[in-house]
Amino acid sequence: MEAFSERHKTEPYVYSQMVAGNDAVLPGEGKNSWLTGTAAWTFLNISQYILGVYPTYAGLTVDPCIPADFGSFSITRKFREGTYRIRVTNPAGVEKGVAHLLVDGVDLGATTRIPYVKGKKEYDVEVVMG
Repeated sequence: MEAFSERHKTEPYVYSQMVAGNDAVLPGEGKNSWLTGTAAWTFLNISQYILGVYPTYAGLTVDPCIPADFGSFSITRKFREGTYRIRVTNPAGVEKGVAHLLVDGVDLGATTRIPYVKGKKEYDVEVVMG
């Protein structure tokens, strides 16, 4: 039996609009790839579910879920009227968990949410996983 990705005939990282059914001339073939919002969904998946940066009503949350050997990364995120410069380090080599969240040099402990401050324009954020 051929692999699903061979039958699909699209890049493995691309969502297709539809996959042809068993009664089609080419069953299993992906159709209309790259026309389905793939870039937007991929950005959402990477930024919110892997890098773990997502908005909430009370503030911006940073809760990465990364491979243990992923290393450190930085991300700049605009949220409401503020610009968040976020640096994530992972000295313990964990896949998930925040040991310390520092916002503008103030250690907020093991929380994952950066409190929203109305009118604040700049946030300097350091996340230490552990």
